[in-house]
Amino acid sequence: MPKKTSQIEDRKLDGIQITLKENVQARGATTLLEDVTLINNSLPELNLEDINTETTFLNHKFSAPLLIEAMTGGTKEAGKINGNLATAAEALGLGMGVGSQRAALDSEAAAETYSIARKNAPNAFLVANIGGAQLRDLKIEEIRRLIDMIKADALAIHLNPLQELVQPEGEPRFRGVWDRISQISREVGTPVIVKEVGCGISREVATKLEIAGVSAIDVAGVGGTSWAAVEHFRALKRNLSEKALLGELFWDWGIPTAASIIEVKKAVRLPIVASGGVRTGLDMAKCIALGASITGMAQPVLAAAMESDKGVAGYLQRAVDQLKATMLVTGARDIKALGKVRYLVTGRLSDWKKMSQEEIRY
Repeated sequence: MPKKTSQIEDRKLDGIQITLKENVQARGATTLLEDVTLINNSLPELNLEDINTETTFLNHKFSAPLLIEAMTGGTKEAGKINGNLATAAEALGLGMGVGSQRAALDSEAAAETYSIARKNAPNAFLVANIGGAQLRDLKIEEIRRLIDMIKADALAIHLNPLQELVQPEGEPRFRGVWDRISQISREVGTPVIVKEVGCGISREVATKLEIAGVSAIDVAGVGGTSWAAVEHFRALKRNLSEKALLGELFWDWGIPTAASIIEVKKAVRLPIVASGGVRTGLDMAKCIALGASITGMAQPVLAAAMESDKGVAGYLQRAVDQLKATMLVTGARDIKALGKVRYLVTGRLSDWKKMSQEEIRY
């Protein structure tokens, strides 16, 4: 077991270093948020101080519809990152997810790199995390341990078949995952959020997840960090040419974030977390207008989290201020009103919207 734990720690460290040092963002693909135009309101009848960004997600109050997305854990560096992210989340009244916690089941030291999140953020909305491909090996009691480790308000199950395919140590085995998600949703006693890691959720998958009883869906679409790209660089480092080629081929694979929001919103009535290439308050506003409940950011705050919680808080506060500005110029007093503002969809996103009207066939 120590050898396996060491391998996981090496992978976690690679994930941090490669994301910071290499360009692993989407290349030809985008979020398609650029195809959304919010309609200007020149007579908003509001002052900036009238704008209220507060919202509720899974029965927890947020000062703004923003979740720091899952990034890391399991290494000393990751502990520092999670500590800074959590401190910022607590200070701003936002939420935060931790990276996959499998390594923490076998290592007390690894567990501390996750539990620091609750230590630094006693009141924030925290999300535990485990991979769908790993569910077959875990008992319900172990899932509860992961939740208890950070006293989580929700559990994220991440679906990442492409990443598992490209990853040198990948486990691309997803048979039976839906059954396990259904069981966990029934038995674990904590809201379950199912999320992608950068390839988006389709309406077909969203429908199956709603049937499984999950509480929310995090679309995590194309347009931000490509984990196929991250694993491409990891494979190059290990001279695994076929794996590296696969990562290159599927670098931009998936459903753009804006398209995934439309797909999921059309298919189910569950709360939607919009993540994947969300970088600004304007991006956040567009996601809410399209139907998301809250938004998520990860890569933009990773470098800041290596240094201090203040850098993280500064970036996130800037994004919230940008959101407020967008709400003023669209005439939206609060988040509920922002979800009803008029907008225009053009370009490729218009094609996605038309396709989402078609009947789902299995």
